[in-house]
Amino acid sequence: MKTKEKIISTALRLFNEKGYNNITTRHIAAELNISPGNLHYHFKHSEDIIKVIFSELIIEMDKMMNNLNEAEVKTLESLFDFTFHTYEIFYSYRFIFLNFVDILKKIPQIEAQYEKITMGRKNEFQTIFSDFQKNKIFQENLPDFIIENLSTQIFIIADNWVTHNSITLKLPKDEAIKHYSLIQMNLFYPLLNPEQQELYKLNYINK
Repeated sequence: MKTKEKIISTALRLFNEKGYNNITTRHIAAELNISPGNLHYHFKHSEDIIKVIFSELIIEMDKMMNNLNEAEVKTLESLFDFTFHTYEIFYSYRFIFLNFVDILKKIPQIEAQYEKITMGRKNEFQTIFSDFQKNKIFQENLPDFIIENLSTQIFIIADNWVTHNSITLKLPKDEAIKHYSLIQMNLFYPLLNPEQQELYKLNYINK
């Protein structure tokens, strides 16, 4: 692993473990047993490291979205897998979500990225939801305002569940991912066809 990759990996771990506001480039350099000058050769400020980490998060999510989008047949299981793996990824980058507003204010580039991503994801989700209707997973006669607001509801839950867990339930990683991914999945339950609702309860609720 190259020095730059080691810096990013170590920074992500330290930010997650000790908190974004408690870690400087000096802490990262000390953890790697390299000089601050060596680290600053690659990244002048911790914000520069965070930009790269945020971009890596986006790349991982792009792959997930593309896989779901390109699936010829979309099922309830594929929707659950997408949701569950999304929450696994978000947990791996949890410091971003725990400090989301602060990071957006300090790093305008990330704020601009997030705004662009939000608009793009909404269009992607609309296509996915339409496919779920075609595949008779979702009901066909759902009101437009329900479908149009669904992506916003997903963003609200997905972007804030890590904070909610850290303040309230304090569940460990595996339990937290399972618990909150099901909470998001429950959004879809009223939209499912009756037979899919029964399948949902059988596979995800009554286990």
